[in-house]
Amino acid sequence: MTAWLIVLVLLVVLVAVWLLASVKILQEYERGVSFRLGRLRPVLEPGLQMIFPGIDKMVRVDLRIVTLTIPPQDVITKDNVPARVNAVVLFQVTDPVRSVMAVENHAVATSQMSQTTLRSVVGRADLDTLLAHRADLNEDLARSINAQTEPWGVQVKVVEIKDVEIPQAMQRAMAREAEAERERRAKIINAHGELQASEELGQAAEILSRNPASLQLRYLQTLLELGADHNSTVVFPLPMDIIGPFLNKVPQWLDQQGASRQGPGADQNATDQNATGQKTDVKTHD
Repeated sequence: MTAWLIVLVLLVVLVAVWLLASVKILQEYERGVSFRLGRLRPVLEPGLQMIFPGIDKMVRVDLRIVTLTIPPQDVITKDNVPARVNAVVLFQVTDPVRSVMAVENHAVATSQMSQTTLRSVVGRADLDTLLAHRADLNEDLARSINAQTEPWGVQVKVVEIKDVEIPQAMQRAMAREAEAERERRAKIINAHGELQASEELGQAAEILSRNPASLQLRYLQTLLELGADHNSTVVFPLPMDIIGPFLNKVPQWLDQQGASRQGPGADQNATDQNATGQKTDVKTHD
């Protein structure tokens, strides 16, 4: 009798332990995919669930967005430039049953598919597109990866290319190209400025030519502006149309001054000298 009592107590204890081990708690962000004797059961909702050991098996599926980092991949762009590209992928399980039934490990499968798609998409783009139009590549990556993972019940939310590493020689070549492009733009801007300035100067000259007095006023205004600084030496040119009349009168004025200095007897002395010269010439003839 005592032996049967001990066996009964042991059975009760084992049943109690078995029932306690069957109690499972699912969080709000989790779903449970359970199998009973190998057969798929309905998805278990959050809360207290009974999973009997030896009979049932449950796989917890996290429905939160998962961040997946793609390690750097060695790729060759469309224009034959080697580069190392890494990215980040955000995905979420939308169908817990398919994420368990269709693929062995949906996280590993998504990671491998993301790496392969990254190399494929970047290999179809040139280096300028990879550096300047990264948003278009991100959208293309998201569509390509999502097309592969959707049958697994996994939806790719975002794909972002994080970093692009290129060889040092290519970086120096790109720096020289950018410098040459900036110099070209600077020369074009300078040429446009000279063209606009010449057009404005032509209009100003046309307006000033209509009234000569305006040119004189402009000269006086310039002198006034230069005169504000007392420590500068200014060489101010004058146009020939202003000083021309004065230059024409200078020879006449010099002749008048010379005649006034010689006096009235200057003509008589000049006549005597000429006569003496003639007499001398005559004597020399004889």
